[in-house]
Amino acid sequence: MADASEIGSPSKELLGFASYLYKPDKSGLRAREGVLNGRRVQYFKGKSALNALTKSDDGQTPKCATREDAIEWMQDLLDYQLIVRCDKDAQNARLLRINPMQNFDEETYYAWLYEGSRILVILGGIGVVAVVLAGVMFPLWPSVLRNGTWYLSMLALGLLGLLFGIAIVRLIIYIITVVTHPQGLWIFPNLFEDVGFFESFVPLHAWEVPKDTKKPAQVAEANAGTLGAAAAATDADAKKTE
Repeated sequence: MADASEIGSPSKELLGFASYLYKPDKSGLRAREGVLNGRRVQYFKGKSALNALTKSDDGQTPKCATREDAIEWMQDLLDYQLIVRCDKDAQNARLLRINPMQNFDEETYYAWLYEGSRILVILGGIGVVAVVLAGVMFPLWPSVLRNGTWYLSMLALGLLGLLFGIAIVRLIIYIITVVTHPQGLWIFPNLFEDVGFFESFVPLHAWEVPKDTKKPAQVAEANAGTLGAAAAATDADAKKTE
């Protein structure tokens, strides 16, 4: 384990362990959201971290062969301040306080100070700066690029306006049909559904289905149950008559 008086930069192997635990899709470690020193953090229980490091899924070799190895790695995460041991507030479980004892205990809670890889953040920042510079230098662009950008922006605005127009027209038609018919008529009923672009415009129109309408299978099952109960009652009456 690392000596607290000789803390330097964490090794790549230790950062690999931190990255593995930090991503729930890889480790299966589900963190909860809390508040530590006024800022939102993700925290987890020590036992859950040990289970994530020692588990073996789909025949894969676990990160740590034994629970003792996992405890040593967790202590290193504490020593290098990639995580911090904390306690829950008695009145509000989401409020966390740093525990003065920074030794690992699987029954206590730990908040992430590690924020994952910074590559995406750096690339995003470079992208924002590039876009701003490109916008500032727009007058210096070649005329072909400027004209192309203008046409593309007009096309985007036209498509956006068309979408708003369709949404308004379909709402007006729905309101009119609700007044004149028991069910409203939707134009492009899948327009705002979670489907693909082309599927949003199929079908062209559809009548609104009441929410309390049962599915055909449920109706058939209910009818079958009713018929069965009626038949049973008839048989019982016949036996009484005999």
